[in-house]
Amino acid sequence: MNIPELLSLASGYWKPCTLHAGVELDVFSPLATTPMTAAELARQLRVDSRALAMLLHALVAMELLIKEDDRFAATPFSAEHLARQSPAYLGHIILHHHHLVEGWSKLDEAVRSGGPVRKRSSHQTDVAERESFLLGMFNLAMQLAPRVAAAIDLSGRRRLLDLAGGPGTYAIHFCLRNPELNAVVFDLPTTRPLAEQTIDRFDLAGRVRFVGGDAEADSLGSGFDAVWISHLLHSEGPEAGAAIVAKAAQALGEGGVLFVQEFILDDTRTSPLHSTLFSLNMLIGTPDGQAYSQGELGQMMRQAGLREVVRVPVDLPNGAGILVGKR
Repeated sequence: MNIPELLSLASGYWKPCTLHAGVELDVFSPLATTPMTAAELARQLRVDSRALAMLLHALVAMELLIKEDDRFAATPFSAEHLARQSPAYLGHIILHHHHLVEGWSKLDEAVRSGGPVRKRSSHQTDVAERESFLLGMFNLAMQLAPRVAAAIDLSGRRRLLDLAGGPGTYAIHFCLRNPELNAVVFDLPTTRPLAEQTIDRFDLAGRVRFVGGDAEADSLGSGFDAVWISHLLHSEGPEAGAAIVAKAAQALGEGGVLFVQEFILDDTRTSPLHSTLFSLNMLIGTPDGQAYSQGELGQMMRQAGLREVVRVPVDLPNGAGILVGKR
């Protein structure tokens, strides 16, 4: 690294914050249909015209808007992914990251204290944050679930448990890929409306059902052919994470398989980069959460009585990895 790179790294949050502001103010939706001047858009959004012009110029520089004469318009990419009316809208996950910024600004405090500086699970109590979190997870899962479902062989299996499955995106795509499969999406009761709406969207209400409950406190059921646990363990410490894996393994029938998807660290804990940073995100927001290494996750699964624990050979664009073990 050199000095210019170091200084660019130090100010690297400027661009994400500019993107967050554009999504929070929803500048892309109107500009996806009608080019406007900054003054015209400011009147529609009820914001300051001078300040909005500065934001729009920065978004042009970031190649998320275009400017012709004095009018701004969305690029084809931003119209597809940043305009609310688009079915490929990714603004929810961007707003989720926006809600994390305040906590990240206090990372030094988290390191000093060893504890969270962001309210744990605030998305469960704050309506806007809950919507951004749940729909953001849907945004991400819609990019990944078809690829994951294609990489995992569930042929011959009839019942799947999607543990802490949120809107049920993975359960849905597993069922779309495997016509004989039925699934239960198990998550907190507050998730039910979005999950059932998503299940209905894919016309799978007869094969995918939602069960509300707490993964640590409530019964998960039994006799499942497969259990899918995606991005749940990182919110817990090692003992609680191992207990969840053991409980999930007990929900399997003989010969059932359990999958764990996480941002997996290598055994040196120094890579991949995204997983090391994600571990810090858990420090900021949870009492005991962290990213886990492949060795640690594998040990949890073997201690739960699972055998033949291996990594699924799939390359995912967000850097996540998947382990599988058999009961």
